[in-house]
Amino acid sequence: MASKQPEKDGAPPLTTANGFEALYGRLEEAVTKLEQGGLTLEESLTLYEEGMNLARRCQELLQQAELRITRLQESFTHGLTAIHEDVAEYSPESEPEPVPDELPLE
Repeated sequence: MASKQPEKDGAPPLTTANGFEALYGRLEEAVTKLEQGGLTLEESLTLYEEGMNLARRCQELLQQAELRITRLQESFTHGLTAIHEDVAEYSPESEPEPVPDELPLE
């Protein structure tokens, strides 16, 4: 189920449906506003709090992506190991007879 937090200043709530890029864009906007200054203390604190929540959510999404990549790599490695073991167990029953055209010249 999507986690939600209350809206602030008309911004959409943080949900798992929001993509990383959208969340990161909102974080960049918050940082820009804070850097520009001209905000009251309360506005600055509210914006800072929103930025921290956005940064936390971005970090969670990055960790989830990293975990997915790790699992894919492990799955791929496990698949290769299984294939490698199957190949090692294979041994032909007998050597195939060479075709007369393929006999070495002596």
